[in-house]
Amino acid sequence: MSSRLKDVAALAGVSIRTVSNVVSGSASVAEETRARVQRALDELGYRPNLAARNLRAGRTGLIGLAIPELHSPYFGELAGLIVEAARQRSWTVVIDQTFGDPDAERRLLDGTGGRLVDGLIISPWSLSPEELTAQARSVPVVLLGERHPHGLADRVAVDNVLAADEATTHLIGTGRRRIAAVGLQPHLRNGTAHQRLEGYRTALRRAGIEPDPRLERTVTTLHRSDGAEAMTALLEDGVRPDAVFAFSDELALGALHTAHRHGLRVPRDLAVVGFDGIEDALYANPALTTVAPDKRQIAERALQCLADRIYSPAAGVPPLDIVVPHRLEIRASSHAS
Repeated sequence: MSSRLKDVAALAGVSIRTVSNVVSGSASVAEETRARVQRALDELGYRPNLAARNLRAGRTGLIGLAIPELHSPYFGELAGLIVEAARQRSWTVVIDQTFGDPDAERRLLDGTGGRLVDGLIISPWSLSPEELTAQARSVPVVLLGERHPHGLADRVAVDNVLAADEATTHLIGTGRRRIAAVGLQPHLRNGTAHQRLEGYRTALRRAGIEPDPRLERTVTTLHRSDGAEAMTALLEDGVRPDAVFAFSDELALGALHTAHRHGLRVPRDLAVVGFDGIEDALYANPALTTVAPDKRQIAERALQCLADRIYSPAAGVPPLDIVVPHRLEIRASSHAS
């Protein structure tokens, strides 16, 4: 005979409602309790009939994830964590790649993109806050990143200003004074580069260093090639930075490549700091100092927001503006051991 919810509840020593919450992901459950229920589920071999449950509730069991670039290490790692966390809620994730195209972002937000999902997590690059709030939403939406939805949707983000300030302050603390900022993107409307530039400038001015526009470099994308080209231009223009704060780890890895090619010793001649905390940073030569957002918490908080909206749509909970923690992981690219 197949196990029932009450059998799992009895074994785990919790209520049937708690077991149901764990199986459906419909409410927050303490991690210790969730683990105990999961052990009971595994021991009894309980398998919910997800299709029947979703059909009764008028849901698909699918959630959408829209990210700009699948090949980006940062978004790839984040997508993996979201899929992993969604599986714990018995959800399947449908992933779309927008390339930051405004029309693609609009179609996903207004429901005309053709995906039948119960909710959407999206990292928009091109739509302004006004456009984000103007889009009609047929399902609950959680925004990732800097575009503030003016209290009309849940948002999960990192404090980019503070993080960039900390990265630049670290470089100043190592004696650097000609610190380049690589990663300005005035063609995008997501605000990420603007906020990181603000934090960079704030740290410089606090140290009595006036920002030098020649050290602030614009890029088309946040890829390694863009970082390499920006570093080459800095060296060929004769401004000779003694440090680089790159707005992504990919940019930083490109800058490292160019530095090595020009015979610069890192960190003696040039210190380098990136942003994103991707796995590649740990295996760079030398290992890359990076600002590492808590990607696991981004995934879990975004999914919890969706669960709250999907399962309690009439609860009247105001939209949340969630700032997740980050840490500065200091490695050999900016700090000689």
